[in-house]
Amino acid sequence: MTKAKIATFDDWIDYFREWRKDIGYDPALLGDYKFETKLGELHTAEIEFGDFRGQPKWERVEQIPHQSIRDALLNLIVYQGDTEFASVEQQKNLLDTTPTGYDRQSLIRVNSEEMRHGWQMCYLLVTYFGDSGKLEAQKLLERRASKGNRLLGSFNEPVNNWLDFFTYTQFVDRDGKFQLTMLSHSSFAPLAQSVAAMLKEEFFHMFTGNTGLTRIVRAGKIPIPIIQKYFNKWLATAYDLFGTDHSSSAHWAYVWGLKGRYDEHEAKESADKEKLNDLARTHFFSEARQLVDNLSKFIPNDQPKLVIPDLKFHRSIGEHAGRTYSVDGRLLSPDEYQKHLSAVLPGPEDERILNEIFKQKDWVLQMN
Repeated sequence: MTKAKIATFDDWIDYFREWRKDIGYDPALLGDYKFETKLGELHTAEIEFGDFRGQPKWERVEQIPHQSIRDALLNLIVYQGDTEFASVEQQKNLLDTTPTGYDRQSLIRVNSEEMRHGWQMCYLLVTYFGDSGKLEAQKLLERRASKGNRLLGSFNEPVNNWLDFFTYTQFVDRDGKFQLTMLSHSSFAPLAQSVAAMLKEEFFHMFTGNTGLTRIVRAGKIPIPIIQKYFNKWLATAYDLFGTDHSSSAHWAYVWGLKGRYDEHEAKESADKEKLNDLARTHFFSEARQLVDNLSKFIPNDQPKLVIPDLKFHRSIGEHAGRTYSVDGRLLSPDEYQKHLSAVLPGPEDERILNEIFKQKDWVLQMN
């Protein structure tokens, strides 16, 4: 990609089109989809929590009282935007192997909306953050999931097939719902309004994952142990997306009103600012477990049920990072752990079996 300096948002749009061309995404697939900024409703015009609670939400960066708060806000927007473009890079290779016309249209819609979400974050960066924001908006289109230099681990993992995709949209996009919900309470009004609009689109992505997995399980063609391996793969990375345990960044984001709790409006107790990431991850774990339990209801009694891996399994950040815990939370020796990973995560043989199954068109139920 060219390195021309971004001066206006129109310059960034040109760069966006070049990014789309560079990753090989045919714009004709998007039809008449309109890329635009969308702003939803604020929960309230006042800052909802933290040291500035009750004051008017900030409409401009210049109103934010400290540079450290501005830097933290910029960082939140950059990380959110990076996930959006990365997911398109991860999923675009599936366009040639769609199982049904419905799934093809769903994938294109998911990709279109993820592009728009990245567009929205870059609009904020270019419009509100001066030269530093413009530079970060440009860098969002220069990193590549295929090169492993996206900012968060889940967004460098390969999405090789449609079981990958449905599991990704079930769990990784569900993390997105959590993150957007927490940002929808932000003290920076343009961010809160932006993610409120994004949340409405995110629900279709999770719907795609949940219905896709339900259709797979009900079809009964893919062995449950292989499905389980993909759950292990993506849920372990999704746990990491909530950040480090006892995070000082989450602490200060809450103090400054930038990012709330997932249940901010319903919470009856004051926030434990030392455990904000842990709390969000626990909410996610409970929701994911319920979803997997619901899927297991479609599995015949003579087959294993689907489960979710322990929160300590295969973690890359936090207190369990690099520790040799099994999917059910047992601490293993290093040698045992390597053998365990080979048994519980997808490997070449699983992909070979899936590729044979995918040749038969009945591996996923048709949508009515």
